[in-house]
Amino acid sequence: MRPAYLTEEAIRNFISAGFSEDIGPGDYSSLASIPEEKTGTARLLIKGDGILAGLELAERIFKTFDPRLEVELLLEDGACVKEGYIGLKVSGSAASILSSERLVLNCMQRMSGIATLTHFLTQKIIHTKARLMDTRKTTPNFRLMEKWAVHIGGGVNHRFALYDMVMLKDNHVDFAGGIRPAIERTKAYLEANNLNLKIEVETRNLKEVEEVLEVGGIDYIMLDNMDYATMRTAVKMIGGRFSTEASGGITEGNLVEVAECGVDFISMGALTHSVKSMDISLKAI
Repeated sequence: MRPAYLTEEAIRNFISAGFSEDIGPGDYSSLASIPEEKTGTARLLIKGDGILAGLELAERIFKTFDPRLEVELLLEDGACVKEGYIGLKVSGSAASILSSERLVLNCMQRMSGIATLTHFLTQKIIHTKARLMDTRKTTPNFRLMEKWAVHIGGGVNHRFALYDMVMLKDNHVDFAGGIRPAIERTKAYLEANNLNLKIEVETRNLKEVEEVLEVGGIDYIMLDNMDYATMRTAVKMIGGRFSTEASGGITEGNLVEVAECGVDFISMGALTHSVKSMDISLKAI
């Protein structure tokens, strides 16, 4: 099941922008060197181990560029792959295959890298109730696909953008004059503008956690850059009244310890901002 942000319009717009950037007025290399009537077949060769992501998108990219292309998916998104696996075969106009190739590979390589890392880290905390979650630390104009990859890898998507959830971070709280005025002004604003959005508040210490609990009317409490003992105390104080998110300085090295503090979610910007892409290529056969 696709996440709500993966609308048909959003996918179409992404593919259109991708082709506009890469092809512009024409793929002159293919137009100049390949006879118009030339047809062929190419296969998607997986050259690394991990979790495959972006096959559904790849089919859409090929078919968008040239509806006459025939795409045979040999695997599915979320498949555990090893070097040498074949992800798909595409047949039809040789020029169309070549013109579509780079957009397919750019998307699939990065998406598969994200899905692989997400899956790997998720398995490390499978014994806890914590769910691994992404952030807005994404590549401009590629967020849609990066968050889709996190979803494929078994992670949870946080808010997609600034408009679909309220997150009162430290700077919001400080500029607003404190936690109470930040929350109260936010609730009044949402009501006045008929907006039904969830509210998350970042806290930096137990005093701020206590303030949020006193004010109430929110949905999530973020526990930011807290040590393990403080985080466990905060979780106990909250007592399930609101969902909890651990954030800040989370790495592979401390992920398990954070999860074992009892939080509901753990957000990691590293899922999308510093991932290694999977090696994938498209080869004619």
